[in-house]
Amino acid sequence: MIVAGDELRHPLDARHLGPAVLARYVREHGLQADRRLSQNFLADGEVLDTLVAEAHVTPGRRILEIGPGPGILTAALLAAGAEVTAVEVDRRMVDHLRARFGDAAGGPLAQGHLRLIHGDALDQDLAALVAAPWDLVANLPYHITSPTLHRVLGPEPRPARFVLMLQREVAERIAAAPGGLSYLSVFVQYHAHVRVARIVPPQAFEPAPEVASAILVGEIVPRRLEPAAEEDFWRLVQAGFRERRKMLHNVLPRQLPIVERATLLAALERVAIEPRRRPQTLSVDEWLALAAALGPLP
Repeated sequence: MIVAGDELRHPLDARHLGPAVLARYVREHGLQADRRLSQNFLADGEVLDTLVAEAHVTPGRRILEIGPGPGILTAALLAAGAEVTAVEVDRRMVDHLRARFGDAAGGPLAQGHLRLIHGDALDQDLAALVAAPWDLVANLPYHITSPTLHRVLGPEPRPARFVLMLQREVAERIAAAPGGLSYLSVFVQYHAHVRVARIVPPQAFEPAPEVASAILVGEIVPRRLEPAAEEDFWRLVQAGFRERRKMLHNVLPRQLPIVERATLLAALERVAIEPRRRPQTLSVDEWLALAAALGPLP
């Protein structure tokens, strides 16, 4: 456990951030971004403040951070008094974070506590990693967005809240209204009430990515189904989204052949879902209603 104390004695906080400052810092410390790991370091103090504000950090709150990089968000979370568990796959960053937040410089550096894990976040045992209640707050490496969301929202323990920096297109798709839904949209919206809190331009990062980003906020809701019913629910949704632009009366019998076509059509009629609608137009509640009308799958 790395224990931190009264104040940050380091320039990489919201008051000192900027692309030029950060570029110089990572160069001096040999921390240039590795594009294979989707490393784009946040360099905008206002955006950093938004992330922390949306996280609703209180002293002692347990937070999981994935991909802390040089520790820009980490420092802000610690300064707010959070108990941070940070998982970093890049050994360079791990060594730097240990030096930056350790007490070798003559004293603690922040108000909270930091537990640093070197490894792939997708391989971690969440139950052993962080105790409930906890929140997920991260400038998430974009190439692991979908597997991370499936990892943290599927099995227990789930976070109570997440605040994630994502690629803008992905964040807006996750938070989309019926008509623009994807399988990932339904999956996340089943588990949480989500919204896009802020659009973030490429120049807020060092190096600047090729696309805009966005802060996605999610408030986790209680599980809506028992395990067996939930498994059937995802089988149904997955079947629909294998051909999301096809009409339901065509795609469901084709992708869910274990259920009679007449049974599928009767279930659609029972919950007043027009058979010619497409999977991307159904809300989470409509998918739940259709699953209930079908009952247990063979």
